Amino acid sequence: MTNKNDSERVKKAVKIATKAHEGQFRKTGEPYIVHPLAVKKILEEWGMDEDTIVAGILHDTVEDTELTLDDIKKEFGESVAFLVDGVTKLSTARNGMRDIDTYLPATKDNFLRLMIALGDDIRVLIIKLADRLHNLRTLSALPPDKQKKIAKESLEVFAPLADRLNMGLLRTEMSDLAFKYVNPRRFEELKSMIDKYNRSAEKSLKKIEDEISAALKKEKIKFTVSGRVKSVYSLHKKLAKHDQNINEIYDLIALRIIVDDITDCYLTLGVIHSLYTPMGGRIKDYIAKPKLNGYQSLHTTVITKDKRIVEFQIRTKEMHEYAERGLAASFYYNEQKVTENYKKGKIEHLPTNLLWIRDLQTTAARLREGKKVDLKKLKLNLFADKIFVYTPKGDIIDLPAGSLPLDFAYRLHSEIGDHVVGVKINGKMSNLNKKLEQGDIVEILTSKNQTPKSSWLDKIITPHARQKLLHRLHKNGADGRA
Repeated sequence: MTNKNDSERVKKAVKIATKAHEGQFRKTGEPYIVHPLAVKKILEEWGMDEDTIVAGILHDTVEDTELTLDDIKKEFGESVAFLVDGVTKLSTARNGMRDIDTYLPATKDNFLRLMIALGDDIRVLIIKLADRLHNLRTLSALPPDKQKKIAKESLEVFAPLADRLNMGLLRTEMSDLAFKYVNPRRFEELKSMIDKYNRSAEKSLKKIEDEISAALKKEKIKFTVSGRVKSVYSLHKKLAKHDQNINEIYDLIALRIIVDDITDCYLTLGVIHSLYTPMGGRIKDYIAKPKLNGYQSLHTTVITKDKRIVEFQIRTKEMHEYAERGLAASFYYNEQKVTENYKKGKIEHLPTNLLWIRDLQTTAARLREGKKVDLKKLKLNLFADKIFVYTPKGDIIDLPAGSLPLDFAYRLHSEIGDHVVGVKINGKMSNLNKKLEQGDIVEILTSKNQTPKSSWLDKIITPHARQKLLHRLHKNGADGRA
């Protein structure tokens, strides 16, 4: 169950988890400990630090066994206990919800936000993603209804979370595994289409690769080149945008070129355009202007001499590592790889709103080296100004911090907001001046006889609610009584 490279702490965690889960079995019929050990392996493959791996081994113990957080803290320290507690809170939040099919339209995105807000430390989310990935890999053991439910949630919540953290390989595997259960017939149809397209393009792609390689060598640019196959779910989404017209999909086949530095990225782009005809509007510079999740690369789509349409992605080694494994990649760099340049931020030119990514990477790299770090730097404050509250039916509504019950009511629907007579917060009567807090269950009481009052303007903070209220007051007369 352990290997010779495991540290004594990891071996100890495996021993304790094995004992704690004794007598428990998965739906596959295997002993339950198989799952924590699989999560351990995934986290090791992602290059996570020791505390995360230990927490991954123990992630289900507090929820499913007699082991307590105090036990974990005593044996493995505060950091591991904090991570296990975070994963447990995420599971509790999920288990308190209804089926994703019954959520309000905004709730699916809000659940993603809730996960990030509750995750707090980036490593909590990474453990949860490893947990979900293994569950997807073994989904065949569950009944069909549960397969579809878990797969659908994975597509709508967990894969977008992987994308938010720019964990490209994970997002792709998770999306395809889940889509296979959500729509098996469509999955097989698209997989067959991709395989057929790739076989027909194989010789042409090899010729293009040889031409590019020769041209780059001539320019003395150091590089590696490889093909990239489009994932099934990605193709499914693209086809939906283009009325199912496969001829409108220009990145079915792509070549990825990895170079040493940013200057070489742009030089390579010039070499490609000197060989092939670039398609108008298909050149994207994500190096100068990264995607919101920090992804950096140059993309260009060209028409080759034999009329093939091929996409090229050009990036540095560091950009590629980040594109493949996202923030988890930050933990991968060992002492030899953590150069002074890396410590200054391996992804350069990030806009101000993305500096948290660089902070996380630098802190994670130091953690990987075993150096002391400020764990606050590993916190995700993407939604620090948000609170997440629930309707009595379990739907999640996100609001700005400091929001009041009328903000919540108007967020649900203007008709509800216009007829508010009272509010219950966590089952108890409250008043409209009460600030809502994270996790509150809010029930709005209404009456058809109630009309909005101008005094309500002092009981709201959100522009949305203010706009709706002013509109109704104007319609009813300035004082709201007409």
